[in-house]
Amino acid sequence: MTDTLSIRGARQHNLQNVDLDLPRNRITVITGLSGSGKSSLAFDTLYAEGQRRYIESLSTYARQFLEKMEKPDVDSIEGLSPAISIEQKTTTRSPRSTVGTITEVYDYLRLLFSSIGTPSCHRCDRPITRQSVDQIVSQILADAPEKRGMILAPLVRDRKGEFKKLFERYRREGYLRARVDGHMEYLEEPPQLDKRKNHTVEIVVDRLQVLEQARGRIRNSVQHAVEMAEGLVAFSPWGGSDLLFSERAACVRCGISMPELEPRSFSFNSRFGACSECEGLGIRLRVNLKRLIPDRDATADTLSLELPDRDLQRFMQQSLRALLEHYSLDPETPLRRYPDRVWKALRAGLEKPILFRYGELTYPARFPGLERWFQKKLRATGSEKRKQRLLSFMVEGDCPACLGSRLRPESRAVRIQGRSISQYCRMPLDECLPALEAIRLTSRQESIAGPVLEEIRHRVRFLLEVGLSYLTLDRKAASLSGGEAQRVRLATQVGSRLRGVLYVLDEPSVGLHPRDVASLLGSLRQLRDLGNTILIVEHDEETIRNGDFVVDLGPGAANHGGRVVAAGSLQEILQHPDSLTASYLRGTRRIEPPPRNHTGEPRSIEVLGATHNNLRDIDVSFPLGRLVLVTGVSGSGKSSLVSEVLHRALSRKLYGSFAEPGPHREIRGLEHVDKVIEIDQSPIGRTPRSNPATYTGVFTPIRQLFSLLPESRSRGYKAGRFSFNVSGGRCEACRGNGLSKIEMNFLPDVYVVCESCNGTRYNRETREIRYRGYSISDVLDMTVEEACELLENIPTIKSRLTTLVEVGLGYIRLGQSAPTLSGGEAQRVKLASELNRRATGNTIYILDEPTTGLHFEDVRRLLDILHRLVDVGNTVIVIEHNLEVVKSADWIIDLGPGGGKAGGAVVCTGPPEAVARVPASYTGQALRQVLAG
Repeated sequence: MTDTLSIRGARQHNLQNVDLDLPRNRITVITGLSGSGKSSLAFDTLYAEGQRRYIESLSTYARQFLEKMEKPDVDSIEGLSPAISIEQKTTTRSPRSTVGTITEVYDYLRLLFSSIGTPSCHRCDRPITRQSVDQIVSQILADAPEKRGMILAPLVRDRKGEFKKLFERYRREGYLRARVDGHMEYLEEPPQLDKRKNHTVEIVVDRLQVLEQARGRIRNSVQHAVEMAEGLVAFSPWGGSDLLFSERAACVRCGISMPELEPRSFSFNSRFGACSECEGLGIRLRVNLKRLIPDRDATADTLSLELPDRDLQRFMQQSLRALLEHYSLDPETPLRRYPDRVWKALRAGLEKPILFRYGELTYPARFPGLERWFQKKLRATGSEKRKQRLLSFMVEGDCPACLGSRLRPESRAVRIQGRSISQYCRMPLDECLPALEAIRLTSRQESIAGPVLEEIRHRVRFLLEVGLSYLTLDRKAASLSGGEAQRVRLATQVGSRLRGVLYVLDEPSVGLHPRDVASLLGSLRQLRDLGNTILIVEHDEETIRNGDFVVDLGPGAANHGGRVVAAGSLQEILQHPDSLTASYLRGTRRIEPPPRNHTGEPRSIEVLGATHNNLRDIDVSFPLGRLVLVTGVSGSGKSSLVSEVLHRALSRKLYGSFAEPGPHREIRGLEHVDKVIEIDQSPIGRTPRSNPATYTGVFTPIRQLFSLLPESRSRGYKAGRFSFNVSGGRCEACRGNGLSKIEMNFLPDVYVVCESCNGTRYNRETREIRYRGYSISDVLDMTVEEACELLENIPTIKSRLTTLVEVGLGYIRLGQSAPTLSGGEAQRVKLASELNRRATGNTIYILDEPTTGLHFEDVRRLLDILHRLVDVGNTVIVIEHNLEVVKSADWIIDLGPGGGKAGGAVVCTGPPEAVARVPASYTGQALRQVLAG
């Protein structure tokens, strides 16, 4: 096989007829300005062609979709291997998907526990053992206190019913005696049982005199009983209590038999393993009484609640009065003095009816409890707004039946080394690995499960090596950030040990502290050394320096990019005079921190006693009117502090938000802020209908412009005619999407260009209306820079487009569908949208890693915008690892020192120079080198 991956004539998107030879079985880093064509080359050309060729090798059914899949615009690609894409997208939004299921570690754990797990009784917690028939006979002979008794076959224990068919079956088989609820019965006729009550039925196999010489007869009787009762046998000595024995997995004390252990017994997606209460989700919605009843000094009569409707207000008032009367409490008693039984009844309800009063009317009624009442209202409401309002008074909590483990009691009672499968899954990975390595197997267990255990250890090690030591195997996949999800998938691929594969990665260093990048690079080298080709789209300096081969695209973005500026080893790149990337790597260009000349009275917001997630009761002060950076290794508590405590508290104070802030004691200084805006990396939309033009609002004045053209007026076209979301001017074949979705079995859905409108979204009549020779669909297909030049004479349009250019998005197209935007691009679209709004000067902007997808030069432009916001009195709080941004901050809050349980503390605070002098700060250690140049 050739050692080169040869690309000839690549013209996908903005690529300018690129010819390029990439080394196989090496790590190639593709870098360049945002919009220079990196993703077009890596994903839309190489990966797309690899996927297309893979489908060519499948069945005739799969190949029928080939003609509808768009072939990359490239003359030829030689030496292309099967391709796997690992992008920055959340793996799944299903609540059933976890880190363990994505990486397949949980699948191996299920196999391990079903093979060598030790079952215990989930009631008495005693180990469950098996006994042979001979062992049962010997124990009867040795332990029976009396010499006479009966061998019984327990058939029904504590179950409701009449069991007529069961009695008839065993009467036919000749067993004419039974013990029903402890009393002897003859089965000439089935006994009359109350089907509403619990009964215990045991068939009498034989009456015995327990003598040593009677072993053979006893053995035959035990054998009959074992076959009848599915393994559980009772010997009832005359005058003594029953002795229980089991040939199968059963608790002889509680009379509970265990099902045969198999992998599905530990699956929370199967009825054989899932908790019956929460159906394997591990969570239950519970009423948040602190949110519902914030004033605990009030009484039942003076209680004032901000509730979604009068029904709930009246229900609460009447329920409290009825409960107080039921428990003989004074109605004037403050709520904080209510005993626990009242709060428990208020939440869960009461089985027996209590007296309710309505005016002069008194009537008995069963009180269902707030949780049942809320659940009933949620199921009945058809209004999404009302549903969200009701949900605001509820919180997700662990299922009380399975305690959040998702599994049924029998599955949780199986242990290895004293731990259940859910206990292993709840341990942070840096604690889980030592626990797994401490498992010692017998020689028999080694032959059964040795390879399985080693595979589990192997995969967990890779998760640690990519900087995910703070995660747990039961962490929901939907809660992972884009960078975390990508590294989880990367660890899965390393663990699979495939060879001869082309891996295409999109900025795997996103979300990683500089301390952890070295571990990530080590994992990539392992993947390479297995015989794979690694292609990385990346801006991180350390990753670029460690690439075997570097490709710098540019020199600009969009139509100004798409060309290979330089390609070769790092040394060859550094010597290239025209490479913008090389100038930053050489140090001839730098991002210089601005002078800190802030004036005015120093003010701050103080978060006191924050204990959310892993935060350790910390006090943190955020100075206002400054660029504040929150740093720390992955999992140190940055998002917990900023997004889930500070932002939610501000949103509740300013906007009455329903989201519950993370636990904290107090927040001071909220009166200094009148607006808070969080700009995260979530998509601006999840369908092709959403795009930058619609999100930023620039599409409305563009449509108005087209409706005012003479041709539009003569035809009577209004602004709505130029919307692709309503009937009239849009293409009805694709309903204005411009694309048609093809559902692929076992593969991701594929979107293909609509054959009717050729992807323009509009019908022919609408496209006939033109402004300076361009139709509405032509404008949507323009880059921001091109549209800014075309529409420069319309101020309302130009100002919005100029802002998009300033945040580094001049290369994206106005009508580019939202799903094709990266997390960083979506975040900058949101930032541009906020910049177009009038700032009050007392606004807090919260950004989470805004440098995602940005080149050094783009980072410089972003910092200029952030400092502009600060210069007019606003506060910008940024969660970030990029050291170029960190060194430009006015104030740094460094959390850590580690991730997970090892984090959650304030390591240090202060300006960059002060943080760089703190030896205990990992951020300070990395910052010291950057500040020294």
